[in-house]
Amino acid sequence: MTDIRYTKDHEYIRIDDGAVATVGISDHAQSALGDVVFVELPEIGRVLKAGEEAAVVESVKAASEIFAPASGKVVAINTALEENPAIVNEDPFGNGWFFKIELADAGELAQLLDEAAYTDYIRDLA
Repeated sequence: MTDIRYTKDHEYIRIDDGAVATVGISDHAQSALGDVVFVELPEIGRVLKAGEEAAVVESVKAASEIFAPASGKVVAINTALEENPAIVNEDPFGNGWFFKIELADAGELAQLLDEAAYTDYIRDLA
């Protein structure tokens, strides 16, 4: 199974290849937002600190900041979201990812929620 970690702000981070990880929003987050109509992505090469605002997602209901789940350098962005932001709603864990970062410290991931803890967290929100 893929190692996915979550923040309490509903971002996910998935380790793809060694020190590179993919960041997006959880299925719970996209569902709560409703129809996504705009995504602002970080610039490639930007260095992010864990918890720093990295991107913005806007829906018909609200705008929300996307925070970096871990520190690292942005090495790729999902330009498909600029043309079709609804991909976030259709496939948040697949084609709806936001950006990829080269992790500065993989140890930061231990502070994030695993799948079971995140499931419990969102259940408690209801």
